[in-house]
Amino acid sequence: MEDVFVGRIMSSPVTTVAADANAKAVAKRMLDENISSVVVVDADGDLLGILTSTDFVEIAAKGGDTAGLDVSEFMTTDLVTVTANDPVEAAASVMLDHSVHHLPVVDETEGVVGMLTTTDMTVYVSGIEQSSAPVLG
Repeated sequence: MEDVFVGRIMSSPVTTVAADANAKAVAKRMLDENISSVVVVDADGDLLGILTSTDFVEIAAKGGDTAGLDVSEFMTTDLVTVTANDPVEAAASVMLDHSVHHLPVVDETEGVVGMLTTTDMTVYVSGIEQSSAPVLG
């Protein structure tokens, strides 16, 4: 995995929302687009936070209603990020060390350029295993 970089396997483009977006509407959008996270950005496109399907599970478990609430009330702001040029192996370590399933991929000039998820990692790793499996005749 050392020779493969995050930019090769990340998901892009990223779905972004404003911090004042309605949380219920964002949840519906995530379902409609079949995605497990959205990136919360400010008016300049700078990363403010992330909202994941796990956040909504926690909200539901606490009996929460998101109807009149903004995304900013639920988003995670203590983020760990990677760059497209980071090795996949290093990104996997970051995910494990911080117990996260989503890593925003950022660029100094472009802002958020992608998202690396555990699903992206699984797809990548399963591709390696398939290509190295012996072919039976």
